Amino acid sequence: MNQRDLRTILLVEDSAADAEMAIDALREAKLANPIVHVEDGVECMDFLHSRGRFANRPPEVPAVVLLDIKMPRMDGLEALTQMRADNAFKRIPVVILSSSREESDLARSWDLGVNAYVLKPVDVQQFFTAVQTLGHFWAVLNQRPEGE
Repeated sequence: MNQRDLRTILLVEDSAADAEMAIDALREAKLANPIVHVEDGVECMDFLHSRGRFANRPPEVPAVVLLDIKMPRMDGLEALTQMRADNAFKRIPVVILSSSREESDLARSWDLGVNAYVLKPVDVQQFFTAVQTLGHFWAVLNQRPEGE
């Protein structure tokens, strides 16, 4: 498998510190997949639709979207709602990475079709391990239907 065959991991996270930790963890997991970091749901949808600053990106569906919930402009649940309503994106694996322990966020995420909901551990090493495991599973081990 060459670099062009590797699907992007899309990280949607408004916290610069959390994004940096997640990217470091994915790199440390030795994943060769490209990682794209955007800061909110609006940028997530711009990336998926190849518009705005992503207008010239090659058409490709990410291997996985790692999605925070609490973000400005468009939160993660609204981005997830839009993804699941669009045939082009409804099968993209989406993992919520959130510090929210609110039962309503958890329930709504599952109702909207999230593939996994992971609480951001307070402990840095736990966070690293969680992100590495997620990246490896969704980018390497997970099987998708042909043609996707």
